[in-house]
Amino acid sequence: MGGRFLYKDGKGDEGDGGGLDEAAAAARAALVREIELSGAWAADPVWRESFAAVPRHLFVPYYYVGVLGGYERRWGEHPDPVARERWLRGAYADAPLATRLRDGELVSSSSQPSLMATMLAELGVEDGDRVLEIGAGSGYNAALLAHRLGDDDLVTTIDLDPEITESARRHLAAAGYHPVVVTGDGARGVPQRAPFDRIIATCALPSIPPAWLAQTRPGGRILTPLATGLVVLEVRDAGHAEGRFLDTPAYFVPLRGQGGPAAGPVPLGGVPQRARQHELFRFLLALTRGRLDPEEAYALWEREGMPGRERYGITVSDGREWAWLDDPEGPYAWPLPS
Repeated sequence: MGGRFLYKDGKGDEGDGGGLDEAAAAARAALVREIELSGAWAADPVWRESFAAVPRHLFVPYYYVGVLGGYERRWGEHPDPVARERWLRGAYADAPLATRLRDGELVSSSSQPSLMATMLAELGVEDGDRVLEIGAGSGYNAALLAHRLGDDDLVTTIDLDPEITESARRHLAAAGYHPVVVTGDGARGVPQRAPFDRIIATCALPSIPPAWLAQTRPGGRILTPLATGLVVLEVRDAGHAEGRFLDTPAYFVPLRGQGGPAAGPVPLGGVPQRARQHELFRFLLALTRGRLDPEEAYALWEREGMPGRERYGITVSDGREWAWLDDPEGPYAWPLPS
């Protein structure tokens, strides 16, 4: 971003963008402190270095914020210095950013940084791991992975939309990272780059694609959004994986292509109002969609003491997939859609 960049004190910087770099570095440091205080990377503090080093503003040269009647576009090349400052502050807010709209519908975003930190820490990445990211988004998450691993070739990211993958490549190159960016159906994985030690999805799915297990090394790990939660699966082999949900709520854009999206809203006429609006009950409904009547789900939810996400899990075994409460072989289990 060239030209004059003004800040609150009225001072600017000509030509080389040094003023922007300084402002971005200060905003990034503040974001890192905020994430650290949240405890998001407590499981793997090494991620602090990646978030401190990777410049998020290069991955969101523009984004959209909701306003009355639609969206407002904020962008780094705005002629008004106050608007540019607002864009930069927003780029380093601990908040998700809508980065691509189509016919008024959100199709791509940059996730909330503290949620990204939680997911990356729980992924359990180790030196030398090969990682596949499903959902390229802005490219920011792939850059964090590439920085952590210190080898761009260990990171592969895929998205169905060629416009998204092309912009992710540009953002990554601008930040100095060059992981492999693939245009294709994320549900099919990237077999030519397999096997992977870790697979992480940044889009929601109704079930676990078999291709992911087949492309993960035995002992590897898959972390994916599912039913407004995040499930972490330990992979035994190409036909078997199992794991529990984190206690963290997570709302992501659905995977487009082979794996999604899910069906529309469920009618809740017979369910008490207090349950309809309860976040944990909505999670149970999403997890058991089409398999458990809402009134049955409410009775179970009450009987089991409004269970948190961490009591639920997913098992994949010999072509079958099911969700469960407390025990994979217990009384509460529901098949997932194929």
